[in-house]
Amino acid sequence: MFAPERVWWKPIHRIEKSWVVIALIWSLFLTVMMPLWFIVGKQNVPVETYSVTTEQYRQTVEAFTAEYQVDTLAGVPVVEAPPGDVYMTAQRFSFSPILRLEKGEEYRLHISSLDVLHGFSLQPVNLNFEIVPGYDYVITLTPTSSGEFAIVCNEYCGLGHHVMVGKMLVTE
Repeated sequence: MFAPERVWWKPIHRIEKSWVVIALIWSLFLTVMMPLWFIVGKQNVPVETYSVTTEQYRQTVEAFTAEYQVDTLAGVPVVEAPPGDVYMTAQRFSFSPILRLEKGEEYRLHISSLDVLHGFSLQPVNLNFEIVPGYDYVITLTPTSSGEFAIVCNEYCGLGHHVMVGKMLVTE
């Protein structure tokens, strides 16, 4: 049986050269665009992060909920707080409380996980990030449209992950 002829020393074909050049140019373009898009794209979540114990955070959210609760929806407290700091927890398999915000007002949304890694995806706005236990994430947001927005956990957190959906209500 004969081994195939080794042709590594022969020059590559013109078409192969053109594809190598195209791939090189494309990879250089993407390498330049990543930091440029980070700076200019304004699509990065403006997150402040603070170290916190889960018990401290739980107490903060419970006090916030007790002060501003206006209703319940399917057993979950609905909170209507003035513009400023609002608090939410992610815990298997729910987000709590439901926040009722005013359109056009600026809020600092604090969120933390009380148990395992969770995801936060505000739909249809498409605001996404991870929530790690032991950290208080702060996102500054100003609702620009009214309606009901879904908060979906986009990190697998256990067998009930598929039902982990919260709400954010924005009023005029």
